[in-house]
Amino acid sequence: MSNPLIIDAPKGQPLIDYHREFEFPVHSVFAAHTDPDLYARWNSSGSTPPRYDLFEPRSGGAYRWVQVGDDGVEYVSRGVFHSVRQDEFLLQTFEFEGYPDVVTLEYSTFTELPGGRSRLTGHSVYPSVGFRDEFLSNGMGDVMSDGYNQLDELLASVRAGR
Repeated sequence: MSNPLIIDAPKGQPLIDYHREFEFPVHSVFAAHTDPDLYARWNSSGSTPPRYDLFEPRSGGAYRWVQVGDDGVEYVSRGVFHSVRQDEFLLQTFEFEGYPDVVTLEYSTFTELPGGRSRLTGHSVYPSVGFRDEFLSNGMGDVMSDGYNQLDELLASVRAGR
């Protein structure tokens, strides 16, 4: 059974806080966020994996990826990795090219828990409450939850050597 994704969207504030626990060590969860092959296997909302034009998960690095929807339309996202601390922290921006100039600042903290478990804590800051609310109303909370469930499956298969 997967652990639930907990999302908090404080009324009147342009931010989202979230956390989720994993039954895997912090190193594995962090690697799944910074290894392009692993990332593409769980962070995809379509039936085909995303294509990475650029993926440099290091301080000062950048990324750009293209997700082709089931309708054949390309959806492009990009951002900058401002700070990357191995197995601890990612600070990056996220921008969907369909909404130019709407950039989200995303903090991700990775914490080791007893028993080889870990917790991911996220904090996303949006340009406005309206954009934050649009993000939520478009079902992105469900997409995030589904992605983390896929991450559980991926890490279980890696652990099993598949």
